[in-house]
Amino acid sequence: MSVQAAPQLEKPRKRPSAALYEVVVPLLATAAGFLVWEAICKAFNVPAYLVPAPSEILKDTLAIGPTVFGHSMATLKTVLLGFVVSIAISLPLAVLLTASPAIASALYPFLVWTQSIPKVALAPILVVVLGSNELPRVVITVLVAFFPLVISSATGLMSVPPELIELSRACKASKWSELWRIRLPYAIPFIFAGLKVAISLAVVGAVVAEFVNADAGLGFLIVTSTAFFKVPVAFGALIILSIMGVVLFQLVVIAERVFFPWSTGNAMAAS
Repeated sequence: MSVQAAPQLEKPRKRPSAALYEVVVPLLATAAGFLVWEAICKAFNVPAYLVPAPSEILKDTLAIGPTVFGHSMATLKTVLLGFVVSIAISLPLAVLLTASPAIASALYPFLVWTQSIPKVALAPILVVVLGSNELPRVVITVLVAFFPLVISSATGLMSVPPELIELSRACKASKWSELWRIRLPYAIPFIFAGLKVAISLAVVGAVVAEFVNADAGLGFLIVTSTAFFKVPVAFGALIILSIMGVVLFQLVVIAERVFFPWSTGNAMAAS
C-alpha cells in the first residue's frame, strides 16, 4: 500500500517593496525622460536659446551655483512662510465655517472672492500698499495656498457621522471636546489632502509674486535670465522649482504617515 506524499505548499511570493514603486520607478522614469530630451536636442540640433539640452542646463546652472543656491533659498523662505501662515489662517477659519450655517453663508462669498481675483493683477497693488519687501510676496503665497486647505478642512470637520455628534451631546460633551475628540480625528485625512494641495500652490504663489516684485528668488532668476537670453539658466531654475515642489509635497506625505498612520492605507503591515 503506497503512501501518498503530502502536497508541498507553495511558498508565498514576496511583494515588491513599496520603495520600488514610490522612489526607484519615478527616478528611473525621470532619468529616461531627460535622456530622451537630450537625444532629441542633439539629433535635431535644437538651438540652446530655444530649448536647451539637459547637459547645457546643468553646465550653465552649475557655473553660477552659489547664485542659484541663494535664489533657491529666497524662494523656499517665501514658500514656507506662506504655507505656515495659510495653515494658521485656514484651520481656525474652517472651524468657524462649520460652527454655524449663518457664519458659513456670510464668509463663503468672501472666500470665493479672494480666489476670483487674478493674483498677477493683485500683486502690483499689494506692492504699492505693503511696500517693496517680503510681505507682499508672502501675502500672495497665502492667497494662492489657503483656499483649498480651508475647503478640505471644513469638509472633513463636517464628515463626522451624525450619530456620533448626537451621542456626544447626549453625554453633555462640551463643544471643545466634540471638536478635539471627534471632529478633528475624522478631518485629519481631509486636512492633509488640503495640505498637499496647499504646499504645491505655495510654490506657484511664491513664483508669481517674484515675477512682479523681487530682487531674489527663482522667479526673479527666470525673469532676468530670459531677459538676457540665458535660457539654460531659466530652465535650470524651472527644474529646481519642480524639485522643490515635489520634495515639499513628499514631506507632507511623510508627516501624515509618521504622525497619523491610521489616516492612510499605509498603516497595514508590510510583507
